[in-house]
Amino acid sequence: MSEKIAALIAEVEEDKTLEEVRKALDEGTDPLSLVEALRDGMSVVGDRYEAREYFLPELILAAEIFKEAIALIEPRLQGDNIATKGSVVIGTAQGDIHDIGKNIVATMLRCNGYDVHDLGVDVPPQAFVAKASQTRAGLVAISGLLTLAFDAMKDTVDALAEAGLRDKLKIIIGGGPVNEKVLEYCGADAYGKDPAEAIRLAGSYMG
Repeated sequence: MSEKIAALIAEVEEDKTLEEVRKALDEGTDPLSLVEALRDGMSVVGDRYEAREYFLPELILAAEIFKEAIALIEPRLQGDNIATKGSVVIGTAQGDIHDIGKNIVATMLRCNGYDVHDLGVDVPPQAFVAKASQTRAGLVAISGLLTLAFDAMKDTVDALAEAGLRDKLKIIIGGGPVNEKVLEYCGADAYGKDPAEAIRLAGSYMG
């Protein structure tokens, strides 16, 4: 059953994936095994995206299927804790309200076992600081699609440093116009050119 669910989400089959998840839950399958199956399938989606076998529409749909499936499973977890690889704080930089890329990365991080705290869009530097401090995050991910977000990214990195958190976590940035020059300007540790790269960076920093 778990292998079938992993294969279905890997093929981006929305209705069939959700149908199998419901069926498995009704049959008493361990909810945590279903979460792992969904993560395995999403890992395949990420590999296919990186290999250019899938493109952005497939990635977005797969992320939505994952969220819908998790929503079905969560009530059956009965307070059981899913082991996580650590806490990640993610958000779109202040002044920018684009969130498609950020949402994909947040979902894929959850698929890969991270405890993700998504602050949404137009997030001021102090909100990143407060949440990173509260959750003892090992990684802060800042997204931005507009060039005006670069200053906010830099301000966020500076604010984390002023709060004494800079040496306790890693900071990655991402978004269409982000490159090495923007990375150098902002003072972050790395940038992800696409969601798959962001997941690799998270693994290298928190693995």
